[in-house]
Amino acid sequence: MRLTTKGRYAVTAMLDLALHEDQGPITLADISMRQGVSISYLEQLFAKLRRSKLVESVRGPGGGYRLAGGAGAISVAQIVEAVNDSMDATRCMGKGDCQHGEVCLTHHLWSDLSDRLRQFLSDITLADLVSRDDIQRVRSRQDRGCSNGHESVVNLERII
Repeated sequence: MRLTTKGRYAVTAMLDLALHEDQGPITLADISMRQGVSISYLEQLFAKLRRSKLVESVRGPGGGYRLAGGAGAISVAQIVEAVNDSMDATRCMGKGDCQHGEVCLTHHLWSDLSDRLRQFLSDITLADLVSRDDIQRVRSRQDRGCSNGHESVVNLERII
């Protein structure tokens, strides 16, 4: 099992959106500047997040993205699954055909781990993360760095 860059950046970008939702729609350029993720990569992620109805796009001047349904309604697991990141620790992707078409010796162990990981990430919402003091400290540092025209050194992804 491996949480890829795609899943990590999607969670980071969505958390950035949640942290700044009081400012109205947030542009991908703003997220890119604060989090150090390319705009083209964010565009790919947000297309998937939009299809999964986790974000809404706002067109026109002052447009950007906002959370669909609020930070308390979006779990980390939903974000990871929206960008097609697997939380499966089995070699067979849960099919049970890991050893020449049969269940391997440790299939159920890794399957249970996958279930626990999925449940753990399902129990954490963006609102839970926004309320954390450590995340608020990073947000403040990033916002100060961006307002001074400097790229932030510390990324929210490192906390999660």
